[in-house]
Amino acid sequence: MNSESLLFINGELTAAASGKTYTNIDPATEQALGEVADAGRDDMERAIAAARNAFDTTDWSRNHELRLRCLRQLKDALLEEVDDLRQQISAETGAPLGICGEMGPHCDLPIGFIDYTLEQLPNYPWSEDIGIAAPMGLKSKRLVEKEAIGVVGCVTPWNVPLQINLAKCIPALAAGCTVILKAAPDTPWSATLLGKLVAKYTDIPAGVFNVITSSDPRTTGEQLVEDPRVDMISFTGSTPVGKRIMSQASATVKRVFLELGGKSANIMLDDADLSQSLLTALAVCFHAGQGCAIQTRLLIPRSRQQEVEELLTAYFQFIEYGDPTSDSQIMGPVVNAKQRARVLEYIEKGKAEGARILVGGGTPAHIEKGYYIEPTVFVDVDNKMTIAQEEIFGPVLSVISYDTEDEAIAIANDSPFGLSAGVWSADEARALSVARKLRVGTVNVNGGNFYAADAPFGGYKQSGIGREMGREGFEEYLETKTIAVGIHS
Repeated sequence: MNSESLLFINGELTAAASGKTYTNIDPATEQALGEVADAGRDDMERAIAAARNAFDTTDWSRNHELRLRCLRQLKDALLEEVDDLRQQISAETGAPLGICGEMGPHCDLPIGFIDYTLEQLPNYPWSEDIGIAAPMGLKSKRLVEKEAIGVVGCVTPWNVPLQINLAKCIPALAAGCTVILKAAPDTPWSATLLGKLVAKYTDIPAGVFNVITSSDPRTTGEQLVEDPRVDMISFTGSTPVGKRIMSQASATVKRVFLELGGKSANIMLDDADLSQSLLTALAVCFHAGQGCAIQTRLLIPRSRQQEVEELLTAYFQFIEYGDPTSDSQIMGPVVNAKQRARVLEYIEKGKAEGARILVGGGTPAHIEKGYYIEPTVFVDVDNKMTIAQEEIFGPVLSVISYDTEDEAIAIANDSPFGLSAGVWSADEARALSVARKLRVGTVNVNGGNFYAADAPFGGYKQSGIGREMGREGFEEYLETKTIAVGIHS
């Protein structure tokens, strides 16, 4: 694999100032993949200074044609390197190679999503004339202008790293911002490769795009969040870390975009075709359940629980895993040993609180290496239990029974999170009615899929602030300025 081990700061691929590196580990084999630069405070300082200088002294924020050309170059470069990129993403995330291809969110799809931004950019209304008014007797022509917010720190997670790196950096760059991308320690290559491509294939000016990798995400991350030269933090990750970022950013009153955790409910209404709809429960196995919008609570009519248990037992037997080169498997390991221990602790907590394991519940006996966990289904779950309230981020499904439609809606909304949900019914109008009563940012009805470049994604409550993708995602990186021109004739 043609990986990149260096940081990218001020237009140059560079080692960490300290000379330190750390090891990138394959979670499917527990073997070293290679080394990557281990940035410290000096490196982050260089990146912030470079991004600030590029925003303040170049025409990047105002030159729309340059930005469009550079982003087209980057898209072409990603396509040029896509075969190698799939291999790298699979290796460092543990995702089976098949879901890193055309049908998964890890590589091909997010690269394709860049086209949406490229198509919108030439026609975006950067300046709008809202007409003439005479406030306080002063006749004025008013313009509402959109302009880049400034220097943006993009802090990204390890679960679908390239997708989230691109979902933040592409609209931020398109808006005219300069960017510091701080990658998750476990998936550095999905970021360093972008630095290499920018250096090799694009005309992006020095300092506009910078990449930092570090084995200590807290030190460099807090430095980025607290620095007054940084105008915005765009963060995807856990809710506890998001809360800390929000608190730290308040000292400089910088804008914060947060895409945080979820505990999404998948509601089977009493008229749903369970043989079809319950297949979606297998989504908790996709990428070992490491997705914030995965529907990890399954709400079922109490009267149909036996049928549900029989179908789930049969369906989960079809899940094969353990081959990272597979084109057909959807499940790999979790990202590291710490995450595996965390998920197993939640499984023990579920048993201790009285939930019953229907499927799985431990580590697979047939796999000697890798951070694998058996697909696990709990039944007889009360929504107050820990496994129903907290984000586990592993292949664990909590099945909760209800008696009435109103009770199902109440259970779904009884969560600190509000990221996503699913609703199934033989009556589409009924399903839509339920969907509109859910306090979440995205809902899939009868097998629909919200995931698309033009569809805004984000959550209510403790699932975050703001939206990614779509026009709303682009405008997260813009400021609004009103200009009033006096008319004296």
